[in-house]
Amino acid sequence: MAESAAGRGTSSPRRALLYRWPPALRLGGALVGLVVLMALLSLVWLPADPNAQDLLGRLQPPSAAHLLGTDQYGRDLLARILVGARASLLVGAVAVGIGLGAGLALGLLAGFFGGRTDRIIMLLLEALYSLPALLLAMLLVTAWGPGLVSAMTAVGIAAIPAFTRVARASVLQVRAMPYVEAATALGARQRRVMLRHILPNILGPLIVQASLTMGAAVLIEASLSYLGLGIQPPTASWGRMLRESQSFMVLSPYATVFPGLAVAAVVLGFNLLGDGLRDLLGKRS
Repeated sequence: MAESAAGRGTSSPRRALLYRWPPALRLGGALVGLVVLMALLSLVWLPADPNAQDLLGRLQPPSAAHLLGTDQYGRDLLARILVGARASLLVGAVAVGIGLGAGLALGLLAGFFGGRTDRIIMLLLEALYSLPALLLAMLLVTAWGPGLVSAMTAVGIAAIPAFTRVARASVLQVRAMPYVEAATALGARQRRVMLRHILPNILGPLIVQASLTMGAAVLIEASLSYLGLGIQPPTASWGRMLRESQSFMVLSPYATVFPGLAVAAVVLGFNLLGDGLRDLLGKRS
């Protein structure tokens, strides 16, 4: 009895903390966790070879042999969706890394030093920001040639302006805080002030922006692959799966519905996760 009471006592704070999380955070985390689990599962197990063709078994509905059916070449849809999850998350993670790294550095410099440095950086970013992210990514991929590396790099460059704006605005807000002014008055070096006093206090908005950018990056990658500019065959990609199956929607809607649901789930998941993190971090601040 004592052990059970102790167990209830230790679990109740965890339950209370979980229930205090915004609903958007819980739902978004569940969707993102499901997609991450799919990507990890594809590394150790696949129901079939995702590139193996069986023309006699093309456009089959879901069955015991193929849980989600087959596409127009007889390839297993479940296997290709699992591999597509891995590719989409890889593109999103690398793109967020590029955008966050470059945007954070530029935003710190622009917000901390101000003046001419701020004007030059923001002028260059306004030129990039004037183009929609998808159009900018299409231009870069067209110049470099289609492929996984080009798609990741292009989406990452397209994400830099958004991260820079968030970082700059946060730096301007934190720079006016008394503890930053006190550190400057005591003779702390500029590098120490930026890295020790400003950087840790601007991570919250950047984490939210990273979650939102992940969803946008996955959607842009799917769009590039749909247009033939992203991940190239035979590697599975949700966008290319949508493009290849659209001519067979009447005969077999499964080949279109399941990749579409996968794209919608991951984009919705990261957007809800970002909204939930914004609400959670806003309450704590």
